Amino acid sequence: MSRTYCHLCHDMEAVLLPLAAEFGVDVDVIDVDTDPRLEALYDELVPVLLHEGAELCHYYLDVAKVRDYLSKIR
Repeated sequence: MSRTYCHLCHDMEAVLLPLAAEFGVDVDVIDVDTDPRLEALYDELVPVLLHEGAELCHYYLDVAKVRDYLSKIR
């Protein structure tokens, strides 16, 4: 979950994309401001990294946690 004007969102995406490529997974960036329900859920938490509804991290990418998670599902 992201916002177009959020520098933390841009930072997380910049670190996440190479990690996703390393594991061969796709990243879908969803702007919470395009959906009132998503905005209500994630407003102050963005950026939020989710997989199948499970929150992996928010504000900053926890590289070790995400790497461990991806290695278990791949």
